[in-house]
Amino acid sequence: MLHEDLMLLFINEQNGKLRADSSSVENALAGAVLIELANSGRVAFDPNGKKLQIVDPTPLKDPVLQESVTRIDKPMKPQRAVERIRKQLRDNVGAQLESRGVVRVEPRKVMGIFPAKSYVITKEAAQNDVRKAVAEVAHGYRGADARTGSLITLLYAVNSVHKVVEGDKRDMNKRAKDIAAGNWAGDAVRRAIEAIQAGVGAATAAAAAASGG
Repeated sequence: MLHEDLMLLFINEQNGKLRADSSSVENALAGAVLIELANSGRVAFDPNGKKLQIVDPTPLKDPVLQESVTRIDKPMKPQRAVERIRKQLRDNVGAQLESRGVVRVEPRKVMGIFPAKSYVITKEAAQNDVRKAVAEVAHGYRGADARTGSLITLLYAVNSVHKVVEGDKRDMNKRAKDIAAGNWAGDAVRRAIEAIQAGVGAATAAAAAASGG
């Protein structure tokens, strides 16, 4: 699943910490969930093309996706959907990866006081595969497909491409911007991803402003 791949990209395998701040990670994960829901036909935009809504309530096998569907209880703008879905999403995705034997979640303390979590990679091949695929596209070695295009678009939305892919930050952002605007998805999905990307970016900016205030 896209949200699992994205979580693996954010995990620093050297120390088990995340490569971006919690708001960026949570917003990007929420965007990944929304893209999965759009791809599955569970959510779509209303006739005005401004708000996401549930169009197919059929239960989903993936527990993270199913739980997220319940939070879209009425038509809402992408930013609002991101803000609704992101709550506890990092922990839920981490727990799902742990249940699959991909990571081991361990408690830790920040500054010896504040509770946090470490994510120890236990199946290195899973992380290596997604990191290699994204790096190859980000460096221009091959074109984006639906999976890598979505991942890079979400990373770009939270200004984290350079944190996940080694290379010059300016070059990484330029490539990511081109990829985000690329034609690797069909028209309907493309429009949904663009709106979700904007929603993720707006939610991240709002969280940063609130934190700064």
